[in-house]
Amino acid sequence: MGQRTVGVEEEFLLVDARDGRVRAAGAATLGYGSALTGHTDLDSELQLQQVETNTDPCTTLPELRQQLRKARQRASEAARAAGVEIAALGSSPLPWDSAITPGQRYHRIRDQFRLLAEDQLTCGCHVHVAVDSDDEGVAVLDRIRVWLAPLVALAANSPFWQGEDSGYASYRAEVWSRWPSAGPTETFGSAAGYHDVVRAMTSSRTVLDSGMVYFDARLSEHYPTVEIRVADVCGRADDAVLLAALSRALVNTAAREWRAGQEPVGARVELLRLAAWQAARDGLEGDLLDPLAHRPVSAREAVRTLLDHLRDDLADSGDLAEVEELCAELLAWGNGAALQRATYRRTGQLRDVVADAVHRTLSG
Repeated sequence: MGQRTVGVEEEFLLVDARDGRVRAAGAATLGYGSALTGHTDLDSELQLQQVETNTDPCTTLPELRQQLRKARQRASEAARAAGVEIAALGSSPLPWDSAITPGQRYHRIRDQFRLLAEDQLTCGCHVHVAVDSDDEGVAVLDRIRVWLAPLVALAANSPFWQGEDSGYASYRAEVWSRWPSAGPTETFGSAAGYHDVVRAMTSSRTVLDSGMVYFDARLSEHYPTVEIRVADVCGRADDAVLLAALSRALVNTAAREWRAGQEPVGARVELLRLAAWQAARDGLEGDLLDPLAHRPVSAREAVRTLLDHLRDDLADSGDLAEVEELCAELLAWGNGAALQRATYRRTGQLRDVVADAVHRTLSG
């Protein structure tokens, strides 16, 4: 195929501008979004204190950046009409109570999973990259699995949980990993092998349906894409652009390896879980596990290894210079977790952490 399209789903908290606490304004925000635009490009989530936006499939990074900013602006206008603000935070810094969104499926999830479901007020960023077929898509899934932990570290944006510092850069990743269907996977070998696993999971009645197969990366149910699901929502739109560019390059590189007959790296899923945990724990502030050797290296070295793996594709697509610039900027400023903690150290007020996030969500 030519340049693959890439699209991004972003989830946002709905917060009160006065005290920084989340508010159950999801239904009102969606209603105002529809009234303001004539249709809604906002979606509900499990909790009423959040909403989701979606971009169209994009070919270039400038096009994606423009769509992300427009989607955030439209969501902000709808939220303000409902009396709240959107905040690109992976978790709420301030304490909150569960408010499950009305609807049969959401309430079945709550009834099946109880406290696990009620604890799921988390916001992620999901990147969709086009693939030619399920065969290509599963070949990609088998080859990108070892490279996903550095994305967790780059996007980590959820250090606070229920009013306390969790000790993690991405506590969202830890909360999300409680789902029985979440996390890294073994290699599938073929599209038939992938679909056999999904059928077995849904037949087990442990998950309600295939939409609850929460692999770190999966075939999309609705689009001809691979969906990479490991990242927190990014505080800045530019960081989401970086995440999308890296994700597309991962898919391109993996598809090229598959067509060349190169076998996937045979990493055990237990090691992938360790790598994901380490990335969620320390983000960019400590060591990560090397994506190939699974030994401790500095976060910067792990990110360099990822960029080296993708360099040829990024150069071919014309994205290399922009990706290097965005990555250097993120490493210099810090990821969302570092920025949140810096604000808290400066002011000692979690509501200031939220206020900064609201500002960053729209301004970058």
